[in-house]
Amino acid sequence: MNLILFGPPAAGKGTQAKRLVETRGMVQLSTGDMLREAIASGSQLGLECQAIMSRGDLVSDEIVIALIEARLKEAEDAGGAIFDGFPRTIAQAEALDAMLSKLGKKIDRVVRLRVDDVALLERVSKRYAEQGRPDDNPDSFKVRLEAYNRNTAPLLPYYGDKDLLTEVDGMGSIEAVAADIDAALDS
Repeated sequence: MNLILFGPPAAGKGTQAKRLVETRGMVQLSTGDMLREAIASGSQLGLECQAIMSRGDLVSDEIVIALIEARLKEAEDAGGAIFDGFPRTIAQAEALDAMLSKLGKKIDRVVRLRVDDVALLERVSKRYAEQGRPDDNPDSFKVRLEAYNRNTAPLLPYYGDKDLLTEVDGMGSIEAVAADIDAALDS
């Protein structure tokens, strides 16, 4: 099964993806984690990504698609992928469809975590204070949230028209959100 967890930054996609890895044996392909790994490596790509992300901007489609493509076969061999933070644009969604098609696979379900922007800002501010993740700086987060609403939200009709989209209330407890996701995947 190939699943996209869809929602703005800090909506809980990573938390739910990690749970699905444990309970369903899927592989999480988190562009956020991949980008943080690139930054931590100190590579030229990492330095480039760090500069982009610290401004709150999105990394280019080309970079993100290459990161996903490098890990896709591993995920497919394990029985499926959880795409967390990808795709973010129509171009990325089309690239993902093409990559999966080459493997004889497709997206099986898109789960959108519906959340409140004000509550998200509170979540991020708390996480930034506790963990100090530079991409969770509240000012950068506001830019990322605006970019999500402008660039990524248009993916909803893209997947809705394919009858792949399920919406889940992302403001509930971790357990309640998990139960709703499991129900969507098992239906």
